[in-house]
Amino acid sequence: MPNQYFLSTFKLTDFIDIAIVAYLIYTFIKYFKNTRAFELLKGVALLLVFTQLSELLELNTINFILKNIMQVGLIALVVIFQPELRKSLTKVGTKFMMFNFDENMGDSEIEYLTNEITEACETLSSLKYGALIVLEQDVKIGDIIATGTTLNSKVSSGLLVNIFVPNTPLHDGAVVIGESKIKAAACFLPLSQNDSISKELGTRHRAGIGVSEISDSVVIIVSEETSKISVAIDGTLTRNVSADTLKTILTKTFSKELQRKPQKNIVRRLIKK
Repeated sequence: MPNQYFLSTFKLTDFIDIAIVAYLIYTFIKYFKNTRAFELLKGVALLLVFTQLSELLELNTINFILKNIMQVGLIALVVIFQPELRKSLTKVGTKFMMFNFDENMGDSEIEYLTNEITEACETLSSLKYGALIVLEQDVKIGDIIATGTTLNSKVSSGLLVNIFVPNTPLHDGAVVIGESKIKAAACFLPLSQNDSISKELGTRHRAGIGVSEISDSVVIIVSEETSKISVAIDGTLTRNVSADTLKTILTKTFSKELQRKPQKNIVRRLIKK
């Protein structure tokens, strides 16, 4: 009996093998579901089905063409969707990281950083000075920090405001804050290639969204034109964020709670309130 033979040869390792493959497929679909690559991946799956059908029906010419398209197409997919692949692999690496050597900040330090950054953003907004502040999280962005001017200075509202004063040496670019200090200023950020971003948003907002797409950084943008404060998380921009909401977001960002819960869900839930 085929069923009896299957059951007699089925081992625990086979179950583990199937479970791992199923989980990898689920994770793959989950990470790519809301990206521009997902629709194309459905097309690739359909192409695989046609390739197998042409082989079963012995349509040799069509099968030959489809197989060659698949070989070339896989290389093209890696090149075209390199940002999405990098982002997904980075998330997987962060999720399964067993050790985190960053020490947790105390309540007083969290309160200090939150107040200083919020005060700086309020001042920049009132002065209509454009600003771009990146809060580095688990995914390190040393390559971006290297494009700017290294500061490694204490976070303070006055310093942040002075950095973004127009026509000063460091105002053009982003400030990166990590490990409780201002790591660098005048950093160049990658621009988002998302076509769905509103055309009324300028380079500063597109850059803020761009770095949030390739890392888990929380990005604060102050508009020079409208003086509005926006927050970019995981490639999603939320505009017109109030000072109180920003302060709550920063508190959660720097707190221990963020290490136990997904950052994106926390911040989006706070913004909706």
